[in-house]
Amino acid sequence: MNAGNGSKKPPPRPGRGPTGPSGTGSRRRRPAVLLIAVVVLFAVIGLYLVYRNSQGGQGNASDASGYRHVAGEPGNGASAPDFTLTSGTGGQVALADFRGKTVLLYFQEGLSCQPCWDQIRDLERSRDALTAAGVDEVVSITTDQPNLIGRKAADEGITTPVLSDPTLAASTAYDANRYGMMGQMRDGHSFVLVGPDGVIDWRADYGGAPDYTMFLPTGTMLADMSAERAR
Repeated sequence: MNAGNGSKKPPPRPGRGPTGPSGTGSRRRRPAVLLIAVVVLFAVIGLYLVYRNSQGGQGNASDASGYRHVAGEPGNGASAPDFTLTSGTGGQVALADFRGKTVLLYFQEGLSCQPCWDQIRDLERSRDALTAAGVDEVVSITTDQPNLIGRKAADEGITTPVLSDPTLAASTAYDANRYGMMGQMRDGHSFVLVGPDGVIDWRADYGGAPDYTMFLPTGTMLADMSAERAR
């Protein structure tokens, strides 16, 4: 009947809704979504750059040798911070003991890093090459207890002095604990060349993000040293 039909609402037209024509609401939302995505992207990039800078030290990055590294601080021309640490054999070793000689300090991660001990063995096998490069002595520093590193050195057949820095006093003085996988709790993989006058002649920190290098051939390290000292 006509009376009944008059009370019915007409069906909604296709393509229209509370927000107007179909898709108008979603189209209005798209610019906002894109803007948020762009902001998030730039924020992520910014945080990544901050992280890389915090891991990268003060110097310039280099990867010419295939092993990316930076030169942290204190660097070339700075006085090498002195230290006196207990060696794995129980004696006390000070940087001042090497005055008049060129000593290569090798900061490394310690017992948990087998490649670091392999590095020391490679340095010992490359003694002639180190001598030819002007390096008189090699000394390694890590944060483990003296008796533990002494036992590890003996097991590995290592004669290089390995010094214990459990409080990170020397490590933080050289800022060498910024380049490893364990945050600032341990050292990374840093070489610091100290001249006969106690001044740093060269430095390379290989252990930082993103590669976290824990071993590199001694010949490669010496090539980097030669090229970078010549600049």
